[in-house]
Amino acid sequence: MSNMKATRDAYGDVLAELGAENKDIVVLDADLSGSTKTAVFRKQFPERFFNMGIAEANMVGTAAGLAAAGKIPFLSTFAIFAAGRAWEQIRQSVAYPKANVKIVPTHGGITVGEDGGSHQSVEDIAIMRAIPNMTVMVPADAVETRLAIRAAAAYKGPVYIRLGRNKVPAVFDDSYHFEIGKGTEVVSGIDMTFVTTGLMTAQAVNAAELLRQEGISARVVHISTIKPLDYDIIVKAASETGAIVTAEEHSIIGGLGGAVAECLAERHPTPVKRVGINDRFGTSGKAEELMKYFGLTPEDLAEAAREVMTRK
Repeated sequence: MSNMKATRDAYGDVLAELGAENKDIVVLDADLSGSTKTAVFRKQFPERFFNMGIAEANMVGTAAGLAAAGKIPFLSTFAIFAAGRAWEQIRQSVAYPKANVKIVPTHGGITVGEDGGSHQSVEDIAIMRAIPNMTVMVPADAVETRLAIRAAAAYKGPVYIRLGRNKVPAVFDDSYHFEIGKGTEVVSGIDMTFVTTGLMTAQAVNAAELLRQEGISARVVHISTIKPLDYDIIVKAASETGAIVTAEEHSIIGGLGGAVAECLAERHPTPVKRVGINDRFGTSGKAEELMKYFGLTPEDLAEAAREVMTRK
């Protein structure tokens, strides 16, 4: 795993490509286009770009109107503002009528860094997952981001795609096939399974290597789509390996960990350990420091794997 690139950078690139391919694609931003990378689209297609100012609720309503007129709106801001400040408008104006709006926030999770707890969204996956008709995705890397954005543009209906600020290693190469609602096995293993999303998939690949050196065979299953969840790949992993560790850069309440626990409680009861943010807010610090502080390193994941295996 190398080729470090931020998922937000991949978004900026592919959005401009899509703009050239489809004149119905329009982009809205809440005065953060330099940070969200929608500025790449703005430069090429200024007549199809709308800076809505710091008015996120209005931006969502405008996007819903554009969708009703046959456009394919992509709207971006930071995750804390997209999922938080505009939640009611997303529910009422986008999800309720199944408007063809693509909500693509950047700066999700704690790796936002020094902006601190007020700007680190650790709840957005949970609150978006709870909304009917909403598809929720968290790509692992730049390669998957490009494919997810293209899939979202082709898909009819509301989509939420959470992206990050920092550069992350490549998990996938150009041979990777992406499909909305499908998980993928990144590392094969028989003793336990990491079920991961977003940047935690790369961490889990490293954790699996640490465990391999101890003679433990860890599987890594990447879940790009939190909703609809790929029940089959999760139940298969649970039945074949007997122990699950979920990992996400998000609260363990209501996100991937909650979704996997719900799935397995109903379909195949299995020991589960959720790794993520433990019911608390983020804090200020460098991204790497915060990953250590909140227990999201490969070493932390390996320790969680050892613990959950004792419950098999």
